[in-house]
Amino acid sequence: MNRLVLLLVVLCGCYRVSDKIEPQVSYAVQDKYLKSLPHPFPPLTEREKHEDWGKEYQIAMGFAHELDLYQAITAFKRAEFLVTEESAFRRQEIQYEVLLCYYLGKKYDDVYTFERSGLQNVDRSFPAYHDLLVILYESYLSKKQPEKAAHILQLMQENDPKTAEKLHLSSALQHADFPALKMHAKEHPQDAFLNPFLASYEQEKKSVGKAKAFNMVLPGAGYLYLGQKKSALTAVLLNGLFIAAAVHCFQHNHLAAGIIFTGFEAGWYFGGIYGAGEEAKYYNERLYEKKATPLMNQRGLFPVFMLQYGF
Repeated sequence: MNRLVLLLVVLCGCYRVSDKIEPQVSYAVQDKYLKSLPHPFPPLTEREKHEDWGKEYQIAMGFAHELDLYQAITAFKRAEFLVTEESAFRRQEIQYEVLLCYYLGKKYDDVYTFERSGLQNVDRSFPAYHDLLVILYESYLSKKQPEKAAHILQLMQENDPKTAEKLHLSSALQHADFPALKMHAKEHPQDAFLNPFLASYEQEKKSVGKAKAFNMVLPGAGYLYLGQKKSALTAVLLNGLFIAAAVHCFQHNHLAAGIIFTGFEAGWYFGGIYGAGEEAKYYNERLYEKKATPLMNQRGLFPVFMLQYGF
């Protein structure tokens, strides 16, 4: 009997489900907010307005103000092709506007146009330097390039420590980095909202280990623990059906059929254990998203809310 229990534990261990959740926390930014942000660059001069690139630029800004980002990008790129060599600053300005459009459209792959532009050479004197760092930080994290994101965060730390701190907190919240969140709460008692948030999640989350263990002891119990009554009933009925069929076959010397039904039952049994663990993880991810999303939106903890300028 002890060997059987040990075998079950070992087999269940093969169906490992990570406790680490991967939530999808997203922001809800209103058009009104984006349109209210001031423009960081000096207005075009009368001479610039009448140049070919200036005309394209004005068209692009019109689309950008309406948040028609696709049309704006097209017009900005036309302006970049036409801008003269003497207007190096305006070229950087246009490249930044393209970058901003991609970022607001969540086209993080295209934000890499930065690496092929003159924006790589800008410093603190660039009017939108702060926002450029914010854009790059979130984009690199979204594309899973932590080393580049860390470099950008270091630049932000040198330029604006408060924003760097908020970006670090934002990343920890979006990725459910609990050690980092607990450390931040300890080191920054002014962010009193973190402790109730963490305590609430810890109290309501489900244990992946318990869900698997319950389903190991009684098929369906793990799903019942998660509040999934229909899945629990289905698991009980199917496992009971295959067990009964296998016992019936063995009792009547139908060895081959008994082995087949036993194989089916093993699949349902161990699959149910793994499934209960996966469902517990899924439950925790949705729970975390439900709590973190409004918190980050209300407190402006998404990087997009840290932008100081718009179109």
